[in-house]
Formats: sequence, structure tokens, C-alpha cells
Amino acid sequence: MFKNVSQSVIIGIALLVSFLINLPRVLQLFNIVDGLAKSFASASTKDIIVRILFTFFFSWLTLQYNTNWKFIYKDFNRYLKLSITILINIVLLFASILIFFNIHEVITEEVMNSPDKGLAYFVYSIILLILIFIARILRFQITHQEDVAEKELLKQQSLQNELSALKNQINPHFLFNSLNSLNSLIRGNKEATTFVNKLSFMYRYILQSGQQDLASLKEELKFLESYTYLIKTRYRDRVNIEIDINDKWGVEKIPVLSLQLLVENAVKHNEISEDNPLLIKLYMDNGFLIVENKIQIRTSFVDSTGHGLENIDQRFFLLKEKHIIINNVNNLFKVKLPLN
Repeated sequence: MFKNVSQSVIIGIALLVSFLINLPRVLQLFNIVDGLAKSFASASTKDIIVRILFTFFFSWLTLQYNTNWKFIYKDFNRYLKLSITILINIVLLFASILIFFNIHEVITEEVMNSPDKGLAYFVYSIILLILIFIARILRFQITHQEDVAEKELLKQQSLQNELSALKNQINPHFLFNSLNSLNSLIRGNKEATTFVNKLSFMYRYILQSGQQDLASLKEELKFLESYTYLIKTRYRDRVNIEIDINDKWGVEKIPVLSLQLLVENAVKHNEISEDNPLLIKLYMDNGFLIVENKIQIRTSFVDSTGHGLENIDQRFFLLKEKHIIINNVNNLFKVKLPLN
């Protein structure tokens, strides 16, 4: 998808070009040209060395802050970040120039007059503006490179997933034929026949979903219904799943198999018994699909990689640019999936 350059960048560059083009007239308006000529006439070796070193230090410090250091508060509100950035740049400018005046006086043994100091403030203000725009360009290049690298990584992961899917399919036609044969053998057993049909539907859905990243909530809930049947076949009334989701949310897209993984995660990590049946609730709240269960810590060992929730979060961020929210409050475990 073609992405437009930010309007703030375009406007900022236009303002900078406009200002630089008309800078000679500004210098003439405030009689700065004459002061600049006098400043050059009184230049000495020490003066030049001090100015070169200071300009280098000021440029390095400004670029470091605006390209790297200011991102330590990247999670702040946008306007708060902008205010802090402007404030620190202004403080950096005036503090650096005051240091320059003192160092210049000590090394050159000359006191700068008011016109020279005014000129210094003006010149380094211009340098600051130029450096800020250069920093923006550098950050844009880095962001672009990171986006390219991330897309390449996703492409590689997609290819790897396709390869894994191919390895795991092991002649699906043979499996479906076997399930059909099994159905014919257990035709008199309604419960067993239903179980095989649900299993067949689940396997077909998993194979088809390997071709896509997102599925509608309606499709995911239908798949979850089959998975729930298989779970309840094993645990009977010890596991219950309540779904309270309006049909209007059915068109919303979520990463494939997200709901099944969350239900499976709840079953895997919680104690399930006659005395402690597991209740899993799915409902909507402020645009979030909530998957909730009471925490019932298992006493037996659970063989788990611990990456299930992390995987779901990464897929939501990559496909919908939003993170899931995980809450553990009042002995309730909640996972919030953003739908809009």
C-alpha cells in the first residue's frame, strides 16, 4: 500500500526552505551582516578552534537527543512528547550557548560584546532548526529500514509456516477418507458420529485457515463450537463455555484460531474436577471481546511453552496494529481482544 509522507514533515520542510531563502533579508533587516563582518575581522586561531569544537559538540548533542535519546519517553501522550521535546531543545540551546560564552572567554581571554552574543544566539538557533530536520530525516530512514526488515521477517515466517503446514498435512485426503470410514462403522452411535463430524470440521477449518491470517468472528465462533463439543466430550459438565456476543460483531476480523487457543489455554492451566468445574465466558465490552475464567490453579504438572498468549498478542499487533490486554484481578483471568 502506498503511504503518504506526513503533512507535518512537508509543512516543516517548506517552512525551513522558505526561511532559509529569505534569511539574507532577515540578516539585513537587523543589521546582522555588519556585525558578522566585524566578528570575522576579529577572528583568531583560538577563536576559530573554540567555535569549531563547540559547533561540533552542539551538533552532536542535538542530533543524539533528537534521533535517539528523546525516544525514552515514546509511550507518552503525543502532545506531551512534543512539549517535552521543544522544551528540552530550547534549554539545550541556551545552556550550550552560555557554556560557549564562558569557555570562549577563558580560552581566548576576550569578552564577547553584546552584538557578538546576539549573533551567536541567532546563528545557533538556525543550526538547531536545521539539525532537528536532519534528525527527523535520519529517524525516517531508520523507521523505513525497520519496516522493510520486519516485512521481510514476516515473509520468511509465512514461508516457514507454509512449510510446516505442508509437513503436518500428511495426506489430508487419507485422513478424511479414514474419518468417513469410521463414521460408517459407528453409524449407530449418535454421540460418536457427532464427535467424528466435529473433528472432521475442525481439521478442515484448520487446513483452510492456513491460507489466511484473519477470519471473521462468526467463523471463529463456529469453529469454537466444534472444539467445545470435543472438550465437553472429555470433561462432560466439568467444563462449560458461555458465549454472549451480539450477531453484529460477527463480521469483525480476528487472527485465525485465537479463540480456540484461549479456551485451550484456560483448560490446560486450570484445575478441572467435579468440585471445581471450569466456566469460561466470552462476551463484549467497549469494543473488546473478553475471554474470562476463574483462576483454579492446577496441582499437577502442565507441559506448556508459555508462548501462547505472546503469540496471539504478536499476531494481533502485526495484523491489526493493536495489542491484546491481559488482566489478572480478583482471581479472574481476562484476555481482552480488540475488535475495532
